[in-house]
Amino acid sequence: MNKHLLLGDEAIALGAIDAGLSGVYAYPGTPSTEITEYIQLVESQKSKVESCCRGGSVGDAAEQEAPIQCRWATNEKTAMEAALGMSYMGKRALVCMKHVGMNVCADAFMNAAITGVNGGLVVVAADDPSMHSSQNEQDSRFYAKFAMIPCFEPSNQQEAYDMTRSAFDYSERIHKPVLLRVTTRMAHSRAVVETGEVRPQNALSFPEDVNHFILLPAFAKKNYAELVALQPSLVRHSEESGHNSYVRGSDPKKAIIACGIGYNYLMENGTPSASVLKITEYPLPEGLIRQMIADGAEEVLVIEEGQPAAEAAVPVVCTAAVAAVPVGCAAGVTPVSVGCAAGAVQLRVEGRLTGALPRIGELHPEDVAKALSLPQPERRAADPLVVPRPPAMCIGCGHRDMYTALNEVAREYEQARIFGDIGCYTLGALSPFHAIHACVEMGASVTMAKGAADAGQYPSIAVIGDSTFTHSGMTGLLDCVNSNADVVVLISDNLTTGMTGGQDSAGTGRLEAICKGLGVAEDHVRVVVPLPKNMEAIKTVLREEINYHGVSVVIARRECIQTLKRHHKSIKQ
Repeated sequence: MNKHLLLGDEAIALGAIDAGLSGVYAYPGTPSTEITEYIQLVESQKSKVESCCRGGSVGDAAEQEAPIQCRWATNEKTAMEAALGMSYMGKRALVCMKHVGMNVCADAFMNAAITGVNGGLVVVAADDPSMHSSQNEQDSRFYAKFAMIPCFEPSNQQEAYDMTRSAFDYSERIHKPVLLRVTTRMAHSRAVVETGEVRPQNALSFPEDVNHFILLPAFAKKNYAELVALQPSLVRHSEESGHNSYVRGSDPKKAIIACGIGYNYLMENGTPSASVLKITEYPLPEGLIRQMIADGAEEVLVIEEGQPAAEAAVPVVCTAAVAAVPVGCAAGVTPVSVGCAAGAVQLRVEGRLTGALPRIGELHPEDVAKALSLPQPERRAADPLVVPRPPAMCIGCGHRDMYTALNEVAREYEQARIFGDIGCYTLGALSPFHAIHACVEMGASVTMAKGAADAGQYPSIAVIGDSTFTHSGMTGLLDCVNSNADVVVLISDNLTTGMTGGQDSAGTGRLEAICKGLGVAEDHVRVVVPLPKNMEAIKTVLREEINYHGVSVVIARRECIQTLKRHHKSIKQ
Protein backbone atom coordinates (compact mmCIF):
# COMPACT_ATOMS: atom_id res chain seq x y z
CA MET A 1 0.00 0.00 0.00
CA ASN A 2 1.50 3.34 -1.03
CA LYS A 3 -1.12 5.68 0.44
CA HIS A 4 -1.02 6.58 4.13
CA LEU A 5 -2.90 8.95 6.41
CA LEU A 6 -0.04 10.80 8.10
CA LEU A 7 0.75 13.69 10.36
CA GLY A 8 3.12 16.18 8.80
CA ASP A 9 5.79 14.89 11.20
CA GLU A 10 5.11 11.32 10.12
CA ALA A 11 5.29 12.30 6.45
CA ILE A 12 8.76 13.75 7.07
CA ALA A 13 9.78 10.60 8.92
CA LEU A 14 8.57 8.28 6.15
CA GLY A 15 10.14 10.49 3.51
CA ALA A 16 13.48 10.19 5.30
CA ILE A 17 13.15 6.39 5.64
CA ASP A 18 12.28 6.01 1.97
CA ALA A 19 15.21 8.28 1.05
CA GLY A 20 17.68 5.75 2.48
CA LEU A 21 18.06 7.13 6.00
CA SER A 22 20.76 5.59 8.20
CA GLY A 23 20.32 7.60 11.39
CA VAL A 24 17.99 10.06 13.09
CA TYR A 25 19.24 12.14 16.01
CA ALA A 26 16.91 14.29 18.09
CA TYR A 27 15.94 15.65 21.46
CA PRO A 28 12.17 15.47 22.08
CA GLY A 29 10.39 18.80 21.73
CA THR A 30 6.85 19.61 20.63
CA PRO A 31 5.98 19.86 17.74
CA SER A 32 8.88 17.79 16.36
CA THR A 33 8.77 14.71 18.61
CA GLU A 34 6.60 12.49 16.42
CA ILE A 35 9.20 12.41 13.63
CA THR A 36 11.67 10.37 15.65
CA GLU A 37 8.93 8.36 17.34
CA TYR A 38 7.55 7.29 13.95
CA ILE A 39 10.97 6.15 12.78
CA GLN A 40 11.43 4.24 16.04
CA LEU A 41 8.03 2.60 15.52
CA VAL A 42 8.88 1.55 11.96
CA GLU A 43 12.24 0.16 13.09
CA SER A 44 10.59 -1.72 15.96
CA GLN A 45 8.03 -3.30 13.62
CA LYS A 46 10.74 -4.19 11.12
CA SER A 47 12.79 -5.80 13.87
CA LYS A 48 9.81 -7.91 14.98
CA VAL A 49 9.17 -9.10 11.42
CA GLU A 50 12.82 -10.00 10.91
CA SER A 51 12.87 -11.81 14.24
CA CYS A 52 9.78 -13.86 13.31
CA CYS A 53 11.16 -14.73 9.88
CA ARG A 54 14.69 -15.54 10.99
CA GLY A 55 14.56 -19.17 9.96
CA GLY A 56 15.65 -18.78 6.41
CA SER A 57 12.40 -17.77 4.74
CA VAL A 58 13.32 -14.11 4.14
CA GLY A 59 16.97 -14.50 3.36
CA ASP A 60 20.15 -14.48 5.32
CA ALA A 61 20.34 -12.06 8.26
CA ALA A 62 23.66 -10.83 6.85
CA GLU A 63 21.82 -9.62 3.75
CA GLN A 64 19.36 -7.52 5.76
CA GLU A 65 19.93 -3.76 5.59
CA ALA A 66 21.46 -2.21 8.68
CA PRO A 67 18.88 -0.84 11.13
CA ILE A 68 18.34 2.91 11.29
CA GLN A 69 20.02 4.41 14.34
CA CYS A 70 17.23 6.19 16.22
CA ARG A 71 17.97 6.77 19.89
CA TRP A 72 17.25 10.08 21.63
CA ALA A 73 20.26 12.36 22.01
CA THR A 74 21.14 14.17 25.25
CA ASN A 75 20.45 17.54 23.61
CA GLU A 76 20.14 19.14 20.18
CA LYS A 77 23.84 20.00 19.93
CA THR A 78 24.93 16.41 20.46
CA ALA A 79 22.24 15.33 17.99
CA MET A 80 23.58 17.69 15.32
CA GLU A 81 27.15 16.58 15.90
CA ALA A 82 26.27 12.87 15.75
CA ALA A 83 24.39 13.43 12.49
CA LEU A 84 27.38 15.28 11.06
CA GLY A 85 29.56 12.32 12.04
CA MET A 86 27.23 9.91 10.24
CA SER A 87 27.24 12.20 7.20
CA TYR A 88 31.05 12.22 7.33
CA MET A 89 30.89 8.45 6.77
CA GLY A 90 28.77 8.90 3.64
CA LYS A 91 25.46 7.91 5.25
CA ARG A 92 22.23 9.92 5.22
CA ALA A 93 21.28 11.48 8.58
CA LEU A 94 18.30 13.41 9.92
CA VAL A 95 18.32 15.85 12.87
CA CYS A 96 15.00 16.86 14.48
CA MET A 97 14.17 19.53 17.03
CA LYS A 98 11.74 22.29 17.89
CA HIS A 99 12.65 25.86 17.10
CA VAL A 100 14.36 26.68 20.40
CA GLY A 101 16.52 23.59 19.89
CA MET A 102 18.09 25.43 16.97
CA ASN A 103 19.59 27.81 19.51
CA VAL A 104 21.18 24.89 21.34
CA CYS A 105 22.68 23.31 18.23
CA ALA A 106 23.59 26.61 16.55
CA ASP A 107 27.37 26.20 16.93
CA ALA A 108 27.43 22.83 15.21
CA PHE A 109 24.71 23.85 12.72
CA MET A 110 26.50 26.99 11.54
CA ASN A 111 29.83 25.22 11.22
CA ALA A 112 28.26 22.30 9.33
CA ALA A 113 27.58 24.80 6.54
CA ILE A 114 31.31 25.52 6.47
CA THR A 115 32.53 21.91 6.70
CA GLY A 116 29.90 20.77 4.27
CA VAL A 117 28.58 17.22 4.28
CA ASN A 118 29.41 13.89 2.68
CA GLY A 119 26.21 11.88 3.04
CA GLY A 120 22.96 13.84 2.87
CA LEU A 121 22.14 15.78 6.04
CA VAL A 122 18.69 17.26 6.68
CA VAL A 123 17.90 19.35 9.76
CA VAL A 124 14.22 19.60 10.70
CA ALA A 125 13.17 22.63 12.76
CA ALA A 126 9.55 22.59 13.95
CA ASP A 127 8.49 26.13 14.82
CA ASP A 128 5.67 26.87 17.26
CA PRO A 129 3.86 30.13 16.40
CA SER A 130 1.37 31.12 19.11
CA MET A 131 3.63 29.38 21.65
CA HIS A 132 1.30 26.42 22.15
CA SER A 133 4.05 24.65 24.10
CA SER A 134 7.03 26.98 23.94
CA GLN A 135 8.54 29.98 25.68
CA ASN A 136 8.96 32.10 22.56
CA GLU A 137 7.99 32.56 18.91
CA GLN A 138 10.97 32.07 16.64
CA ASP A 139 11.36 31.65 12.89
CA SER A 140 13.98 29.08 11.89
CA ARG A 141 14.17 30.38 8.33
CA PHE A 142 16.54 33.02 9.68
CA TYR A 143 18.95 30.26 10.70
CA ALA A 144 19.08 28.99 7.11
CA LYS A 145 19.76 32.49 5.84
CA PHE A 146 22.35 33.02 8.59
CA ALA A 147 24.15 29.80 7.64
CA MET A 148 23.63 30.47 3.90
CA ILE A 149 22.12 27.07 3.22
CA PRO A 150 18.86 26.06 1.49
CA CYS A 151 15.61 25.91 3.44
CA PHE A 152 12.54 23.88 2.41
CA GLU A 153 9.12 24.77 3.83
CA PRO A 154 6.38 22.35 2.68
CA SER A 155 2.82 23.64 2.39
CA ASN A 156 1.14 20.26 2.92
CA GLN A 157 1.83 16.70 4.06
CA GLN A 158 2.49 15.37 0.55
CA GLU A 159 5.12 18.04 0.04
CA ALA A 160 6.57 17.22 3.46
CA TYR A 161 7.18 13.66 2.25
CA ASP A 162 8.41 14.63 -1.22
CA MET A 163 10.58 17.52 -0.09
CA THR A 164 12.27 15.45 2.61
CA ARG A 165 13.34 13.00 -0.08
CA SER A 166 14.53 15.75 -2.42
CA ALA A 167 16.30 17.53 0.46
CA PHE A 168 18.58 14.53 0.94
CA ASP A 169 19.36 14.41 -2.78
CA TYR A 170 20.00 18.15 -2.90
CA SER A 171 22.20 18.00 0.21
CA GLU A 172 24.46 15.43 -1.42
CA ARG A 173 24.51 17.35 -4.68
CA ILE A 174 25.70 20.63 -3.13
CA HIS A 175 27.52 18.98 -0.18
CA LYS A 176 25.70 21.17 2.34
CA PRO A 177 23.07 20.52 5.01
CA VAL A 178 19.48 21.45 4.14
CA LEU A 179 17.06 22.91 6.68
CA LEU A 180 13.44 21.68 6.57
CA ARG A 181 11.14 24.07 8.41
CA VAL A 182 7.59 23.22 9.49
CA THR A 183 5.18 24.78 11.97
CA THR A 184 2.83 23.30 14.55
CA ARG A 185 -0.21 23.17 12.25
CA MET A 186 1.75 21.34 9.55
CA ALA A 187 3.44 19.00 12.03
CA HIS A 188 0.24 17.99 13.82
CA SER A 189 -2.42 17.85 11.08
CA ARG A 190 -3.13 14.78 8.94
CA ALA A 191 -3.58 14.18 5.23
CA VAL A 192 -3.24 11.32 2.77
CA VAL A 193 0.30 10.92 1.47
CA GLU A 194 1.30 8.83 -1.53
CA THR A 195 4.73 7.31 -1.08
CA GLY A 196 7.35 6.37 -3.66
CA GLU A 197 10.08 3.85 -4.19
CA VAL A 198 12.25 3.01 -1.20
CA ARG A 199 15.89 3.87 -1.71
CA PRO A 200 18.62 1.74 -0.08
CA GLN A 201 21.01 3.23 2.46
CA ASN A 202 24.29 4.68 1.24
CA ALA A 203 27.44 2.60 1.46
CA LEU A 204 30.20 3.78 3.77
CA SER A 205 32.53 6.31 2.16
CA PHE A 206 35.00 8.90 3.39
CA PRO A 207 34.98 12.55 2.24
CA GLU A 208 37.12 13.24 -0.80
CA ASP A 209 38.77 16.21 0.94
CA VAL A 210 39.33 15.53 4.64
CA ASN A 211 40.52 19.11 5.16
CA HIS A 212 36.95 20.29 4.57
CA PHE A 213 36.04 18.90 7.98
CA ILE A 214 38.98 20.50 9.79
CA LEU A 215 38.02 24.05 10.66
CA LEU A 216 41.45 25.47 11.25
CA PRO A 217 41.38 29.06 9.97
CA ALA A 218 43.40 28.24 6.84
CA PHE A 219 40.88 25.57 5.78
CA ALA A 220 37.79 27.38 7.09
CA LYS A 221 38.55 30.53 5.05
CA LYS A 222 38.68 28.45 1.86
CA ASN A 223 35.46 26.62 2.77
CA TYR A 224 33.68 29.87 3.58
CA ALA A 225 34.67 31.39 0.23
CA GLU A 226 33.20 28.31 -1.48
CA LEU A 227 29.96 28.70 0.52
CA VAL A 228 29.62 32.33 -0.53
CA ALA A 229 30.33 31.44 -4.15
CA LEU A 230 27.57 28.80 -3.99
CA GLN A 231 24.82 31.34 -3.24
CA PRO A 232 23.81 32.26 -6.83
CA SER A 233 23.30 28.60 -7.69
CA LEU A 234 21.07 28.16 -4.60
CA VAL A 235 18.88 31.03 -5.83
CA ARG A 236 18.72 29.47 -9.31
CA HIS A 237 17.67 26.15 -7.81
CA SER A 238 14.88 27.79 -5.84
CA GLU A 239 13.64 29.33 -9.10
CA GLU A 240 13.91 26.20 -11.23
CA SER A 241 13.36 23.19 -8.96
CA GLY A 242 9.56 23.34 -9.12
CA HIS A 243 9.17 23.78 -5.36
CA ASN A 244 8.40 27.44 -5.99
CA SER A 245 5.81 28.42 -8.58
CA TYR A 246 4.34 31.60 -10.02
CA VAL A 247 0.91 31.96 -11.61
CA ARG A 248 -0.05 35.25 -13.28
CA GLY A 249 -3.53 36.29 -12.19
CA SER A 250 -6.36 37.90 -14.12
CA ASP A 251 -5.72 41.02 -12.01
CA PRO A 252 -1.89 41.16 -12.03
CA LYS A 253 -1.76 44.57 -10.36
CA LYS A 254 -2.47 42.64 -7.18
CA ALA A 255 -0.13 39.85 -6.15
CA ILE A 256 0.22 37.43 -3.28
CA ILE A 257 3.35 35.74 -2.02
CA ALA A 258 2.34 32.67 0.03
CA CYS A 259 5.04 30.84 1.97
CA GLY A 260 4.76 27.26 3.24
CA ILE A 261 1.49 26.51 4.98
CA GLY A 262 0.43 30.10 4.26
CA TYR A 263 -0.32 28.83 0.75
CA ASN A 264 -2.86 26.39 2.23
CA TYR A 265 -4.52 29.22 4.14
CA LEU A 266 -4.77 31.17 0.88
CA MET A 267 -6.27 28.26 -1.09
CA GLU A 268 -8.86 27.63 1.64
CA ASN A 269 -10.29 31.01 0.65
CA GLY A 270 -10.58 30.05 -3.03
CA THR A 271 -8.43 30.78 -6.06
CA PRO A 272 -7.71 34.52 -6.12
CA SER A 273 -7.73 36.79 -9.17
CA ALA A 274 -4.37 38.17 -8.04
CA SER A 275 -1.07 36.72 -9.21
CA VAL A 276 0.26 34.11 -6.77
CA LEU A 277 3.86 33.26 -6.01
CA LYS A 278 4.07 30.11 -3.90
CA ILE A 279 7.33 29.78 -1.96
CA THR A 280 8.37 26.50 -0.36
CA GLU A 281 12.12 26.77 -0.94
CA TYR A 282 14.64 29.44 0.05
CA PRO A 283 16.69 31.51 -0.76
CA LEU A 284 13.89 33.65 -2.15
CA PRO A 285 13.34 33.04 -5.88
CA GLU A 286 14.40 36.49 -6.99
CA GLY A 287 13.68 35.87 -10.66
CA LEU A 288 10.08 34.87 -9.95
CA ILE A 289 9.61 37.98 -7.81
CA ARG A 290 10.93 40.14 -10.65
CA GLN A 291 8.57 38.37 -13.06
CA MET A 292 5.64 39.13 -10.76
CA ILE A 293 6.56 42.83 -10.80
CA ALA A 294 7.17 42.87 -14.54
CA ASP A 295 3.62 41.55 -14.98
CA GLY A 296 2.40 44.74 -13.33
CA ALA A 297 2.16 43.98 -9.60
CA GLU A 298 1.59 47.14 -7.61
CA GLU A 299 0.22 45.66 -4.36
CA VAL A 300 1.76 42.55 -2.79
CA LEU A 301 0.41 40.70 0.23
CA VAL A 302 2.94 38.37 1.86
CA ILE A 303 1.39 35.44 3.75
CA GLU A 304 3.92 33.64 5.93
CA GLU A 305 3.79 31.74 9.20
CA GLY A 306 6.16 33.10 11.82
CA GLN A 307 8.10 36.30 11.47
CA PRO A 308 8.00 38.62 8.42
CA ALA A 309 11.15 37.20 6.83
CA ALA A 310 9.95 37.26 3.22
CA GLU A 311 7.95 40.46 3.65
CA ALA A 312 11.03 42.35 4.79
CA ALA A 313 13.15 40.86 2.00
CA VAL A 314 10.84 41.48 -0.99
CA PRO A 315 11.44 45.26 -1.19
CA VAL A 316 15.18 44.60 -0.95
CA VAL A 317 15.03 42.08 -3.80
CA CYS A 318 13.00 44.48 -5.94
CA THR A 319 15.20 47.48 -5.23
CA ALA A 320 18.40 45.56 -5.85
CA ALA A 321 17.00 44.11 -9.06
CA VAL A 322 16.31 47.45 -10.70
CA ALA A 323 18.79 49.65 -8.80
CA ALA A 324 15.88 51.81 -7.70
CA VAL A 325 15.86 54.03 -4.62
CA PRO A 326 13.15 53.44 -1.99
CA VAL A 327 10.79 56.36 -1.67
CA GLY A 328 8.89 57.76 1.31
CA CYS A 329 5.88 55.81 2.46
CA ALA A 330 2.67 56.27 4.32
CA ALA A 331 2.47 54.92 7.85
CA GLY A 332 2.34 51.15 7.97
CA VAL A 333 3.01 50.56 4.26
CA THR A 334 6.27 49.67 2.54
CA PRO A 335 6.28 51.07 -1.03
CA VAL A 336 9.33 50.71 -3.25
CA SER A 337 10.00 52.51 -6.51
CA VAL A 338 10.39 49.72 -9.04
CA GLY A 339 11.24 49.92 -12.72
CA CYS A 340 9.57 47.60 -15.22
CA ALA A 341 8.65 47.49 -18.89
CA ALA A 342 5.83 49.98 -18.31
CA GLY A 343 8.02 52.36 -16.34
CA ALA A 344 8.33 53.02 -12.62
CA VAL A 345 5.52 51.90 -10.31
CA GLN A 346 4.85 52.13 -6.62
CA LEU A 347 5.03 48.61 -5.14
CA ARG A 348 3.14 48.31 -1.86
CA VAL A 349 4.31 45.33 0.18
CA GLU A 350 2.01 44.39 3.04
CA GLY A 351 1.78 41.59 5.57
CA ARG A 352 2.67 41.10 9.20
CA LEU A 353 4.91 44.17 9.36
CA THR A 354 2.18 46.52 8.20
CA GLY A 355 -0.69 45.03 10.19
CA ALA A 356 -2.48 43.56 7.18
CA LEU A 357 -1.93 40.21 8.95
CA PRO A 358 -1.48 39.70 12.71
CA ARG A 359 2.08 40.47 13.81
CA ILE A 360 2.19 37.70 16.40
CA GLY A 361 0.71 34.25 16.77
CA GLU A 362 -0.36 31.53 14.39
CA LEU A 363 -2.11 32.50 11.17
CA HIS A 364 -5.58 31.22 10.28
CA PRO A 365 -7.52 31.18 6.99
CA GLU A 366 -9.80 33.86 8.49
CA ASP A 367 -6.80 36.18 8.85
CA VAL A 368 -6.03 35.77 5.16
CA ALA A 369 -9.66 36.36 4.22
CA LYS A 370 -9.69 39.59 6.18
CA ALA A 371 -6.45 40.77 4.56
CA LEU A 372 -7.95 40.08 1.14
CA SER A 373 -11.26 41.78 2.06
CA LEU A 374 -13.14 38.52 1.51
CA PRO A 375 -16.33 37.50 3.36
CA GLN A 376 -15.59 35.82 6.67
CA PRO A 377 -17.67 33.18 8.44
CA GLU A 378 -19.63 34.41 11.42
CA ARG A 379 -17.94 33.47 14.66
CA ARG A 380 -20.13 32.17 17.45
CA ALA A 381 -19.36 33.25 20.97
CA ALA A 382 -18.30 30.48 23.34
CA ASP A 383 -21.03 29.06 25.54
CA PRO A 384 -20.74 30.67 29.00
CA LEU A 385 -20.87 27.16 30.49
CA VAL A 386 -17.53 26.39 28.83
CA VAL A 387 -14.86 27.40 31.32
CA PRO A 388 -11.18 27.61 30.25
CA ARG A 389 -9.14 24.90 31.92
CA PRO A 390 -5.46 25.77 32.30
CA PRO A 391 -2.92 22.94 32.14
CA ALA A 392 -2.09 21.23 35.40
CA MET A 393 0.17 18.47 36.64
CA CYS A 394 -1.38 15.02 36.58
CA ILE A 395 -3.13 13.72 39.67
CA GLY A 396 -0.62 11.48 41.42
CA CYS A 397 2.42 13.22 39.86
CA GLY A 398 5.54 13.22 42.03
CA HIS A 399 6.18 16.86 41.13
CA ARG A 400 3.11 17.77 43.18
CA ASP A 401 4.48 16.28 46.39
CA MET A 402 7.90 17.76 45.68
CA TYR A 403 6.41 21.27 45.37
CA THR A 404 4.24 20.80 48.44
CA ALA A 405 7.30 20.05 50.56
CA LEU A 406 9.42 22.76 48.92
CA ASN A 407 6.79 25.46 49.44
CA GLU A 408 6.40 24.62 53.11
CA VAL A 409 10.15 24.79 53.69
CA ALA A 410 10.64 27.92 51.56
CA ARG A 411 8.09 29.79 53.70
CA GLU A 412 10.38 29.30 56.69
CA TYR A 413 12.99 31.59 55.09
CA GLU A 414 12.62 35.27 54.31
CA GLN A 415 12.44 35.94 50.57
CA ALA A 416 13.46 32.46 49.38
CA ARG A 417 13.86 32.37 45.59
CA ILE A 418 13.18 29.28 43.48
CA PHE A 419 14.42 29.20 39.87
CA GLY A 420 12.47 26.84 37.63
CA ASP A 421 13.21 25.16 34.32
CA ILE A 422 11.55 23.65 31.24
CA GLY A 423 9.38 20.58 31.79
CA CYS A 424 6.10 19.37 33.30
CA TYR A 425 7.23 20.84 36.61
CA THR A 426 7.14 24.35 35.09
CA LEU A 427 3.41 24.13 35.85
CA GLY A 428 4.46 24.63 39.47
CA ALA A 429 4.33 28.34 38.61
CA LEU A 430 0.52 28.07 38.42
CA SER A 431 -2.18 27.32 40.96
CA PRO A 432 -2.22 25.84 43.47
CA PHE A 433 1.56 25.93 44.00
CA HIS A 434 2.89 29.29 42.69
CA ALA A 435 6.25 27.80 43.59
CA ILE A 436 8.77 29.19 41.10
CA HIS A 437 9.96 32.72 40.47
CA ALA A 438 11.72 32.35 37.09
CA CYS A 439 11.76 30.08 34.05
CA VAL A 440 13.78 31.12 30.99
CA GLU A 441 15.20 28.20 28.99
CA MET A 442 16.62 24.70 29.27
CA GLY A 443 19.18 24.49 32.08
CA ALA A 444 18.88 28.12 33.18
CA SER A 445 17.55 27.24 36.63
CA VAL A 446 20.93 26.04 37.90
CA THR A 447 23.04 28.91 36.60
CA MET A 448 20.44 31.55 37.47
CA ALA A 449 20.37 30.20 41.02
CA LYS A 450 24.17 30.44 41.05
CA GLY A 451 24.11 34.03 39.79
CA ALA A 452 21.48 34.95 42.37
CA ALA A 453 23.58 33.35 45.13
CA ASP A 454 26.63 35.23 43.86
CA ALA A 455 24.58 38.43 44.25
CA GLY A 456 23.79 37.58 47.87
CA GLN A 457 20.45 35.76 47.58
CA TYR A 458 19.77 33.17 50.31
CA PRO A 459 18.34 30.65 49.98
CA SER A 460 18.80 30.22 46.24
CA ILE A 461 17.13 27.06 44.94
CA ALA A 462 17.00 25.56 41.45
CA VAL A 463 14.30 23.10 40.35
CA ILE A 464 15.11 21.07 37.24
CA GLY A 465 13.92 17.78 35.72
CA ASP A 466 16.10 14.75 35.10
CA SER A 467 16.05 15.08 31.29
CA THR A 468 16.60 18.84 31.38
CA PHE A 469 19.47 18.35 33.83
CA THR A 470 21.38 16.09 31.44
CA HIS A 471 20.35 18.26 28.47
CA SER A 472 21.96 21.45 29.77
CA GLY A 473 22.00 21.57 33.56
CA MET A 474 25.19 19.60 34.17
CA THR A 475 27.53 22.35 33.00
CA GLY A 476 25.77 24.84 35.28
CA LEU A 477 26.25 22.48 38.22
CA LEU A 478 29.96 22.30 37.43
CA ASP A 479 30.08 26.11 37.55
CA CYS A 480 28.44 25.92 40.98
CA VAL A 481 31.00 23.37 42.18
CA ASN A 482 33.94 25.37 40.87
CA SER A 483 32.90 28.43 42.89
CA ASN A 484 31.33 26.51 45.81
CA ALA A 485 28.10 28.42 45.23
CA ASP A 486 25.55 28.50 48.05
CA VAL A 487 22.77 26.77 46.09
CA VAL A 488 20.42 23.83 46.39
CA VAL A 489 19.71 22.05 43.11
CA LEU A 490 16.50 20.03 43.33
CA ILE A 491 16.31 17.48 40.52
CA SER A 492 12.74 16.26 40.15
CA ASP A 493 13.44 12.85 38.61
CA ASN A 494 10.39 11.16 37.09
CA LEU A 495 12.59 8.69 35.16
CA THR A 496 11.51 9.94 31.74
CA THR A 497 11.15 12.96 29.48
CA GLY A 498 7.61 13.53 30.68
CA MET A 499 6.47 16.76 29.02
CA THR A 500 6.86 15.39 25.48
CA GLY A 501 5.24 12.02 26.08
CA GLY A 502 7.57 9.75 28.03
CA GLN A 503 10.70 9.36 25.88
CA ASP A 504 13.89 7.94 27.37
CA SER A 505 15.81 10.25 29.67
CA ALA A 506 19.58 10.22 29.20
CA GLY A 507 20.39 10.34 32.92
CA THR A 508 18.10 7.56 34.18
CA GLY A 509 19.96 5.57 36.83
CA ARG A 510 23.02 7.82 36.62
CA LEU A 511 22.10 11.10 38.29
CA GLU A 512 23.87 10.47 41.60
CA ALA A 513 27.04 9.37 39.81
CA ILE A 514 26.91 12.39 37.49
CA CYS A 515 26.53 14.85 40.37
CA LYS A 516 29.33 13.25 42.37
CA GLY A 517 31.51 13.09 39.27
CA LEU A 518 31.01 16.83 38.76
CA GLY A 519 32.35 17.39 42.27
CA VAL A 520 29.32 17.64 44.53
CA ALA A 521 30.25 16.24 47.94
CA GLU A 522 28.82 12.74 48.43
CA ASP A 523 27.16 13.73 51.73
CA HIS A 524 25.24 16.45 49.90
CA VAL A 525 23.80 14.35 47.10
CA ARG A 526 20.52 13.27 48.71
CA VAL A 527 17.66 11.16 47.35
CA VAL A 528 14.04 11.44 48.53
CA VAL A 529 10.82 9.77 47.36
CA PRO A 530 8.06 12.39 46.84
CA LEU A 531 5.03 10.77 48.46
CA PRO A 532 2.66 12.24 51.07
CA LYS A 533 3.79 9.67 53.66
CA ASN A 534 7.39 10.93 53.26
CA MET A 535 6.57 14.62 53.57
CA GLU A 536 8.31 15.25 56.92
CA ALA A 537 11.45 13.39 55.83
CA ILE A 538 11.60 15.40 52.58
CA LYS A 539 11.24 18.69 54.42
CA THR A 540 14.00 17.70 56.85
CA VAL A 541 16.38 16.97 53.96
CA LEU A 542 15.55 20.28 52.27
CA ARG A 543 16.15 22.24 55.49
CA GLU A 544 19.48 20.51 56.08
CA GLU A 545 20.72 21.24 52.56
CA ILE A 546 19.53 24.85 52.58
CA ASN A 547 21.36 25.37 55.87
CA TYR A 548 24.53 23.87 54.38
CA HIS A 549 26.33 26.79 52.74
CA GLY A 550 27.72 25.09 49.66
CA VAL A 551 26.52 23.09 46.66
CA SER A 552 23.76 20.60 47.44
CA VAL A 553 21.77 18.31 45.17
CA VAL A 554 18.48 16.80 46.26
CA ILE A 555 17.01 14.21 43.88
CA ALA A 556 13.24 13.73 44.28
CA ARG A 557 12.68 10.44 42.46
CA ARG A 558 9.37 8.86 41.55
CA GLU A 559 8.28 7.52 38.18
CA CYS A 560 5.97 9.63 36.03
CA ILE A 561 2.40 8.53 36.70
CA GLN A 562 1.70 8.25 32.97
CA THR A 563 4.66 6.01 32.12
CA LEU A 564 3.88 3.97 35.25
CA LYS A 565 0.37 3.33 33.92
CA ARG A 566 1.79 2.24 30.57
CA HIS A 567 4.28 -0.08 32.23
CA HIS A 568 1.55 -1.71 34.32
CA LYS A 569 -0.61 -2.09 31.21
CA SER A 570 2.20 -3.76 29.24
CA ILE A 571 2.87 -6.17 32.13
CA LYS A 572 -0.80 -7.22 32.21
CA GLN A 573 -0.74 -7.84 28.46
